[in-house]
Amino acid sequence: MHRYPVSISLSSYGADLVRQRGQLSFVDVLAAAGATRIEWREELLTSEHPGELAQAAAEQGLECVFSSPLELWVAGRAQANAQLSATLDRAQAFGARWLKVSLGYFTDTNDLHSLSALLHRHPVRLLVENDQTLHGGRIEPMQRFFDQAERLSVPVKMTFDIGNWHWQDQSPQTAARLLGRYVDYLHCKAVARRADGKLVALPPGAPDLHLWEQLLGLMPQGISRAVEFPLQGDDLLEVTAQQVATLSVLGQPRVENAHV
Repeated sequence: MHRYPVSISLSSYGADLVRQRGQLSFVDVLAAAGATRIEWREELLTSEHPGELAQAAAEQGLECVFSSPLELWVAGRAQANAQLSATLDRAQAFGARWLKVSLGYFTDTNDLHSLSALLHRHPVRLLVENDQTLHGGRIEPMQRFFDQAERLSVPVKMTFDIGNWHWQDQSPQTAARLLGRYVDYLHCKAVARRADGKLVALPPGAPDLHLWEQLLGLMPQGISRAVEFPLQGDDLLEVTAQQVATLSVLGQPRVENAHV
């Protein structure tokens, strides 16, 4: 059975633990667990040195994604966020091949030509994610953005966060049918509603894995999939390795499934 690349978003270990231990401390855990990619989280950085993290990941053979809370489009501005260029440079300093941001306030008057020019000049690839907001977490603005970007050959791909759609009562299945061809990175988390009404991310159960398998069938074959649900326990290596093993085999071609 073929194994597909698995990424770990370091936020999965909990903000307090990551800030306490530092993101460098998780590099060896991810490598030993069989992960392909590490997702640095800008909002959880403390005193880490970019070059040190980049070198540690490279020595362990891990690819890097840099996740930033930056919104690509800000209200009332035609051009992309003025901080995008500096954030791309920052991602590169951390050894990242990809920068992940959220959509922000996209309108039909936004200037995709200048965005395209910037991205064509930069070696870091841009990934735009559906977040949990009204303006950046719904299918329609994401579809308008990616349709226009495709038409103008803007070098940008989508991070499809399965769980985030629930914050705006959007269907992940509908989103995958409409946006699946743009996806290059799949953020995986199950979602449940607590007694107080708050939505929370959870590790997947069998129904969730079945859904994720279906969604992957609507996306390019073999894309990287990321853990973005709680990884907790006394042995973080064991917990991480179990989830890497599970996600790495999702989305097998049917011809392979027939011979398993």
